[in-house]
Amino acid sequence: MSYLDTKRGNPLKKTKVLAVINQKGGVGKSTTVVNLSAALGEAKKKVLIVDLDPQGNSSSGFGIEKEELEYDVYDALLNDYPIEDLIVETCAPRVYAVPATIQLAGAEVELVSVEGREGTLKQILDPIREHFDYILIDCPPSLGLLTLNALVAADELLIPIQCEFYALEGVTKLLESMRMVKSRLNPDLEIFGVLLTMYDGRTTLSKQVAEEVKRYFGNKVFKTIIPRNVKLSEAPSHGLPVTQYARMSKGAQAYTKLVREVTRRG
Repeated sequence: MSYLDTKRGNPLKKTKVLAVINQKGGVGKSTTVVNLSAALGEAKKKVLIVDLDPQGNSSSGFGIEKEELEYDVYDALLNDYPIEDLIVETCAPRVYAVPATIQLAGAEVELVSVEGREGTLKQILDPIREHFDYILIDCPPSLGLLTLNALVAADELLIPIQCEFYALEGVTKLLESMRMVKSRLNPDLEIFGVLLTMYDGRTTLSKQVAEEVKRYFGNKVFKTIIPRNVKLSEAPSHGLPVTQYARMSKGAQAYTKLVREVTRRG
């Protein structure tokens, strides 16, 4: 089924483009992209995932066989391949993806010589954004040119922060990059929300980190907290979002609850 064959949830509402970003790896970024998009799809929202991470974890999380792909997001960024021809259907209803493969690892270097390199992704997405309610960009764990492209293309940022030691490490640098992009390239860029992940209510550390993040970001922090959950960790190895792999798990219930907050915010 083509992405053109399904309708948006609310065609009168402006598409929301969210960059899911944290330069620190292992914070639940791809987990959030996969499971939030699946939960949005179940809530009748039409979603496009743009996998901008060379590791391709968002693609794998939906069971997309990356080695079988002839083209991926790299070809849209650097070879002028039409992005609409790269969009694939996922196993989740109303969720589509532009997958990534390890080929994307070379894009950081190759984009340097491209004119208007910071705006390449935005230029690619603008013609198709009206077909979706939400576009989620899975950013690599760095602040290179791929992430810069995501910052320019996005309306707002969704920042997952894990409830572990050094949770806010690097966030200051990320916010500096956001301010730079806002002042020079994307004046409307804002923080959509901060999501606490890998929370373990049995530990004092998780509680302390949660309070620290709330003090730092205030009402930008979602009330929904994503718990540390075995089913969330297992789901990617089965190529399924947790809402399909273990619907009654705490992880699935948390992302379903998060959707209500996300849609309220826009």
